[in-house]
Amino acid sequence: GARMRIWLDQVKDEPLEWEETVTVTPEDMARPEVTALGPIECRGRLTYVEPSFLLSGRMFYQQTLTCDRCLQSFVDRQEPEFELVLTSERESEGGGEHQIGQGEFGVWPVEGEIFETAPVWLEQVELNVPMKPLCSPDCKGLCAQCGADLNAGDCGCRAPVADPRWAALAALKGSLPDA
Repeated sequence: GARMRIWLDQVKDEPLEWEETVTVTPEDMARPEVTALGPIECRGRLTYVEPSFLLSGRMFYQQTLTCDRCLQSFVDRQEPEFELVLTSERESEGGGEHQIGQGEFGVWPVEGEIFETAPVWLEQVELNVPMKPLCSPDCKGLCAQCGADLNAGDCGCRAPVADPRWAALAALKGSLPDA
């Protein structure tokens, strides 16, 4: 699709609001847990707050993830909102009095007068991939012995004996000659 490019000088007079739909493929991302991504509906608002620009963004999309426990695919709906301060190299050297408190927001460096939006949306998608995706908080995962999905029901494997003393006793019995 056409890449959205915003000429920053235009925003100085009045805030700019826009909507765009971005397509991100899993190959664009450094997150192998993501197996599919639906179209990403993005809404942006860019406001000039001298000497920087404040970007408020909202996104709506679905990502298909691989569950960390049971390895099944599941669909995860996302509606993240974020704010970023766009800073050009020039002004960050000066460090003027009225810098936006940059600790409060993420900072996005912009070179020149044109802001390309796509990389920002991509970074936000990556940030919204959970570290250990779970299809549900109480996912039971896979049986360590046979690999069956325990969410589908008990696999029939004997659960490993929890108490190590019993395990030691069982090993001892196994080593005794049959009477």
